Amino acid sequence: MSRLHVIPENHMVSRVGWLRAAVLGANDGIVSTASLIVGVAASAASHSDVMIAGVAGLVAGAMSMAAGEYVSVSSQSDTENADLAREKAELAGDIIAEENELAAIYVARGLESDLALQVARQLMAKDALGAHARDELGISEITTARPVQAAFTSAAMFSVGAALPLAVAFFARQPLLVYLVSGASLLFLALLGAVGAQAGGAPVLRATARVTFWGAFAMALTAVVGKLFGVTV
Repeated sequence: MSRLHVIPENHMVSRVGWLRAAVLGANDGIVSTASLIVGVAASAASHSDVMIAGVAGLVAGAMSMAAGEYVSVSSQSDTENADLAREKAELAGDIIAEENELAAIYVARGLESDLALQVARQLMAKDALGAHARDELGISEITTARPVQAAFTSAAMFSVGAALPLAVAFFARQPLLVYLVSGASLLFLALLGAVGAQAGGAPVLRATARVTFWGAFAMALTAVVGKLFGVTV
């Protein structure tokens, strides 16, 4: 009798939930706070005003990220739960039709009709709703929405990211503050892009170039705005 030897594998997609929120939070923390500091500093504001603006941006941004992530991911979770409830009702109403529906999915993936129906029946005998959630709706343990995890991760990583340019601004003084914060923030973004790509198994250079370019664009734009208005905030 043959035995199945299961080799455990660690796929990068299992990290997609928290990794997306972490990278988004840290990136937004660096870009938004650095851009705010650069824009205010470029308007000839005092060092204390720059620091107040940076701290306010950190707090407001972290709360905004937490609320935004929670609301958006909760909406995804509500949609998933609604689909699961509808699927559960369909399973209770006509189990044969649901078996045929699942079998048709497997036929489309390459199985023969008889084998597809056999597979559908065996999977549904063990966990009918789970089989339809996974293969019909595309909902699995890996991809399911986790609002609290996303909100906490985004807020925490936003705070960490925002603290980096804020720390540079604390020690820097005009006329070098804008240049030091901009340069350090671009370095932080490059490191974030590399670490995020490494954790997710993506190309490092592409991810690094992407976050660095958009970070530089955001800081340059706010610096121009600050120069144009030239008003102490």
